Amino acid sequence: MNQTYGIAGVSAVVLATALVGALGLRISRTTSDFYVASRTVAPRLNAFAVSGEYLSAASFLGIAGLLLAQGVDMLWFPIGYTAGFLVLLAFVAAPLRRSGAYTLPDFAEARLESRAVRRIAGVLVVGVGWLYLLPQLRGAGLTLRLLTGAPGWLGGLVVAVVVTAAVAAGGMRSITFVQAFQYWLKLTALLVPVVFLLAAWHADRAPLPAWDERPVFHRSTEVRVDHPVTVTVQEAVRVTATGSIDGHPLRGAALNLTEGRHHIGAHTDLHFPVGAQVPLPDRATGSASLAPSGAEHGLYATYGLILATFLGTMGLPHVVVRFYTNPDGRAARRTTVIVLGLLGAFYLLMPLYGSLARLYAPDLLLTGDTDAAVLVLPQRLIGGVGGDLLGALVAGGACAAFLSTASGLTMSVAGVLAQDVLPALGLRHFRLAVVPAIAVPTAAGTVVGGLPVADAVGLAFAVSASSFCPLLVLGIWWRGLTPPGAIAGLLLGGGSALTAVTTTITGSTSSGWTHTLLAWPAVWSVPVGFTAMILVSLATRRRVPAGTAATMARLHLPEGRV
Repeated sequence: MNQTYGIAGVSAVVLATALVGALGLRISRTTSDFYVASRTVAPRLNAFAVSGEYLSAASFLGIAGLLLAQGVDMLWFPIGYTAGFLVLLAFVAAPLRRSGAYTLPDFAEARLESRAVRRIAGVLVVGVGWLYLLPQLRGAGLTLRLLTGAPGWLGGLVVAVVVTAAVAAGGMRSITFVQAFQYWLKLTALLVPVVFLLAAWHADRAPLPAWDERPVFHRSTEVRVDHPVTVTVQEAVRVTATGSIDGHPLRGAALNLTEGRHHIGAHTDLHFPVGAQVPLPDRATGSASLAPSGAEHGLYATYGLILATFLGTMGLPHVVVRFYTNPDGRAARRTTVIVLGLLGAFYLLMPLYGSLARLYAPDLLLTGDTDAAVLVLPQRLIGGVGGDLLGALVAGGACAAFLSTASGLTMSVAGVLAQDVLPALGLRHFRLAVVPAIAVPTAAGTVVGGLPVADAVGLAFAVSASSFCPLLVLGIWWRGLTPPGAIAGLLLGGGSALTAVTTTITGSTSSGWTHTLLAWPAVWSVPVGFTAMILVSLATRRRVPAGTAATMARLHLPEGRV
C-alpha cells in the first residue's frame, strides 16, 4: 500500500472525526448531555450510532481474515453478531430504556436495590470493555504498520490519544454524531472498493477459491517474512529466497523446499511460482487462532461461538448504553430494528473480501497477518494510482472502525469508573476516568498483541453472555430475582468466563479439552450464570427487594402509564 495515500486517508478520517465531534461538543451543555445525550436521540440517528460503534475492527478486518484462514465456517461470526440484536430486541431494549438508568451497574442497583450487585456489575463492565478494546488497538497497530512500517504499539497509542481527547471533551452527545458518521464511512469504504475488486476479478476470468484444500498462489508472489516462523510444506516447491531458511543464509538463491517442516528466519524474502501451495505456519509459531474450524473439538467450539455471539450482545456496555439515549422504550425498539438492517447490509460484504483474499492474498496465511486482508486487496487486484486511492479509502474505513468502537467502549468504561471508583465530582472525575479506561488496554495490548482481532472480540462476548445476559433477562422478566442470587450468578457465570478467557489470552493452555473449554466457555458458563441466579434466588426468597413490584411496572408498562 502506498504510504502517502494511506496516511492521507487515515489523517482525513481523524480530522473529520474531530470536526464532527466538535459539532456535538457545541450542543453538549449538561451532565445529562454528557452521559446519555439528554435521552433525546431519535431512533434513526441512534441506529446509525449503534451500528457505527458495534462494527469494530473485528468486523472490518477480522472476519475477512478468518474467512481467508478458516473458510466459510467463519460466517458464524457475522451471523451471531447480527442475530444478537434479535435477542436484544425481544427481551431487553424497551424495558432497559424504561429503567431510567445510565449504565448497567445503575440498572443492577435500581432493580435489586443493592450496592454489592452494583459493584460486581461494575467490575464486569470494566472487564468486558477492556477485553473489547484490545482488538481495536491491535487493528490500529496493524493498519499503521502496513501504512508506515511503524511498530504495532504506536497505532494503539495514537488511537488512545485521539479517543481520550474526543470522549473527555464531548461525552455522549458528541460521540453520537461521530459514530453515526463513521458507520456510513465504513460502509462506503467497503462498498466502493468491492465494486472495482469484483470487476478486476471478473477480468481475471473469475477464478473460484478452493475451500476444501490448501490455498495456492494464484499469481507469482513475493512474500516478506518479518518474524521467525516454522512452516509445514505438503508439496515440494522451488522458491527463490533472500534471508535465512533452516539456519542457512541465502542471497537470491533458488532452492527446493521439500515436504516437511522448515524454519524461516526474520526478514526473509521468498518468491513463490504460480500454482505453488502456501506453506502454513505451525500453530505454535503462528498467530493462535481461536476459530472453531481450527479447534480440536470443532463442534463444541462452534456452539460456544454461537452462544457467545447470540447472547453476548445484550450485555456489551458500549451497545447497551446507547439505548439509554432514546426518548422512550418504543424508540429503543425502533432503533434495534433499524440496526438489524444496517448490520445486515455491512456483513453481506465480508464474504466477498474473504473469498478474494483466499485467491489473491494467500501469503498472509504464511506471515500470520490475515487481519490485513481487506487492506491489501486493492493493491493486489488493481494496483497503480487506482489501487492506492481505494487502499486509502479502505485504510480510512479501518481507522473509523477502531475509532468509533474504542470511543464507545471508553465512554462506557469511564462512566462506570467515574460513578463507582471516583464518585461525587461529576464531569471532572469522568474526564479523569477516561485516562485509565483507555490506558490499561493500551498497555495490555503490547503483551497480547498477537491474538487475532475477531478472536479477542469473541472472548469479550463470552464474558458478556455469561454475566449480563442472565442478569438482564432474569432482572427484567422474573420478579423472584434476589440480590444474593444476582451476586452468585455474576460471580460464578461472569467470573468463571472472565477467568477462562484471561487464561486463554495469556496462553496458559494450548491444546486438549482444557484449552477448548477455556477458549469457548459460553457453553458451560452461560448455564452456570442462569442456574446460580435462579437457585440462590429461590433459596433466598425473603430477600426479594421491597420495591420490586413498582420497578417491574416501570420496566414493562408503556411510558406515561406508570
